[in-house]
Amino acid sequence: MANLPPRKRPTSRPAPSQPAEGDPLREPSLYFNRELSQLDFNFRVLAQAQDPAVPLLERLRYLCISCTNLDEFFEIRAATVRHAQDFGLPVAADGMSPAVVLNRIHDRAAQLVDAQYRCWNEVLRPALGDAGVRVLARDRWNQRQSRWLRNYFRNEIMPVLSPLGLDPAHPFPKILNKSLNIVVVLKGKDAFGRAGHLAIVRAPRSLPRIIQLPQKVSGGPHDFVFLSAVLSAFVDEMFPGMEVKGAYQFRVTRNSELIVDEEEVENLALALRDELIGRGYLRAMRLEIAANCPKPIVRTLLENFELPENAVYRIDGPVNLNRVIQVYDLVQRPELKYPTFQPRNPGGIDAIFDRIEDDDLLLHHPFDAFTPVLELVRQASEDPNVLAIKQTLYRTGRESQVVEHLVQAARNGKDVTVVVELRARFDEEANLGFADRLQQAGVQVVYGVVGYKTHAKMLLIVRREGHALRRYVHLGTGNYHAGTARAYTDIGLITADADIGSDVHQIFQQLSGLAPAVELKRLLQSPFTLHTGVLARIEREAQHARNGRPARIVAKMNALNEPQVVRALYAASQAGVQVDLIVRGACTLRPGVPGVSDNIRVRSIVGRFLEHSRVYWFCNDGDPDLYCASADWLERNLMRRVETCFPILEPELAERVKAESLDNYLADNCDAWLLQGDGRYLRASPQPGEQPHSAQACLLAKLAPGKPA
Repeated sequence: MANLPPRKRPTSRPAPSQPAEGDPLREPSLYFNRELSQLDFNFRVLAQAQDPAVPLLERLRYLCISCTNLDEFFEIRAATVRHAQDFGLPVAADGMSPAVVLNRIHDRAAQLVDAQYRCWNEVLRPALGDAGVRVLARDRWNQRQSRWLRNYFRNEIMPVLSPLGLDPAHPFPKILNKSLNIVVVLKGKDAFGRAGHLAIVRAPRSLPRIIQLPQKVSGGPHDFVFLSAVLSAFVDEMFPGMEVKGAYQFRVTRNSELIVDEEEVENLALALRDELIGRGYLRAMRLEIAANCPKPIVRTLLENFELPENAVYRIDGPVNLNRVIQVYDLVQRPELKYPTFQPRNPGGIDAIFDRIEDDDLLLHHPFDAFTPVLELVRQASEDPNVLAIKQTLYRTGRESQVVEHLVQAARNGKDVTVVVELRARFDEEANLGFADRLQQAGVQVVYGVVGYKTHAKMLLIVRREGHALRRYVHLGTGNYHAGTARAYTDIGLITADADIGSDVHQIFQQLSGLAPAVELKRLLQSPFTLHTGVLARIEREAQHARNGRPARIVAKMNALNEPQVVRALYAASQAGVQVDLIVRGACTLRPGVPGVSDNIRVRSIVGRFLEHSRVYWFCNDGDPDLYCASADWLERNLMRRVETCFPILEPELAERVKAESLDNYLADNCDAWLLQGDGRYLRASPQPGEQPHSAQACLLAKLAPGKPA
């Protein structure tokens, strides 16, 4: 097994708080910190970039994903901790104060940044060059390349730049979140006799961050340079008559969590539009600066952005390294990427209502195509027997076939209701846009419930069949987004089960009509019954174990931090329940603690596809329950969101989900990382005599090559 770069050991730890009401399972040492655990996930992503068995351009993509993930971490998670510090919010179950967490974040993030740039400078950039894909540093430009780039700068870049000299009449400009900027040190006087000191050059987002050199100039078909390198090289041309003593690129990352007091606003859509205007200029959280920037300039920037010393990260390369993802898109070299695959389509979807009239249809994306979901909406929009369509939309993409089919359904006289979650992070603007389009087509658009994000993935179709009405339902663990359905693993169920249809109808009634909570027949629902339902099923397994009956829990999710669920899992382990958790990202549960969690194992899978499905399996004395859900075992999902958790009722399909999404992943010894009791993740590897097994590769071989479902 290979292990990740070690955590920097803290020199001190706050004294553990006394367990509440004497409960030893509340002891802070039993819990990892969520934010630090989330940072560790990015080391596992980066490990894919460092793995020579992964195709070269895919390694570049993983490097960029780890950089983009780190951006979002500072925009959301670190910003949340800073907010907790400012307002004195209670500490988490791990017992660390926000101030301590912020210091630990800086130390761990600095390790990650160092590893990212060493991977780029020492591994990937040279390997790409050897493969004929060159990303040229300034000191590698030849005379011909330099001449072409100078002309490009003069003709394509400089006309759109507006450098700003800093003086009492020109205060420090507003710096947009994650934008590329250059701070320039000047000597001499300008045209008005003003002495030069510092100037800021902002790179508008209209400029490409990666510039491809013409083959006739560079000699190679795939030669690129960073915009930041071009700006730094020719910045002197913007300050004629003055001497440029230094030019240093920097980037600031800001809080991107929109705060709207929903109870105080009359129109959530209008309030969000106003908030989006200013999102790019919210509180600064991190400063990335060229490694050679003098300390006085760094201090000036920190003071301007009101940042502490532990918010600065010195960068050995481009501050926006994630922009090199454009090279992945521009270089058409199939041998340097994963082999393409064709998701399989089930038979009978040309008449999908007949297909699911008696048998449920299970979809395991991306190995199964998303086409049946699109066909369900399309055929419903055109079927004269369909009377109503109700759907939740969280993320769909800007060019969404689902939205187009819903628009057509409304135009065809169907009663269409869509619950649009305007607060889907980073998709707020897109969601506002398609909400407007839906309303213009006559669709009834609902913006969910005040204080609760609608994260459930539900589609309900009401169809007249003879003298009766029948409900058809799609439920999923992922979004109605055709793009992510090819990149994320998710489970979808299309069914005509009457009880499930009734439950989904009741939930839509709550969302659109403010109906009271009612007891559902099959589904568990946040914020009402999912949390208590999960706790009850964990306790049921514990009771089976105490009585000497078979007891086991296997659950797969993106993240785990809800303290009551963690304590319930600890208690189940103490009772003898065997617990296997497949948690892609943050996990606050500490496995392997003698007498507490020695029956719990936690693994994380990082492979070609983003693991996104949520599956819960409970042995139940040999009569197992299997659920799929839109919800992780996180506080926010179980307490502050509208979520659905749905059973797979047909035994054959339930066994398929267990085999493909749970057993298959527990057998993975190639892409799995095993969480240790000290917080480290060790990479699994085949043991002597053991065959290599990659869960995702297994599913690709089994499901994807055009085989019928």
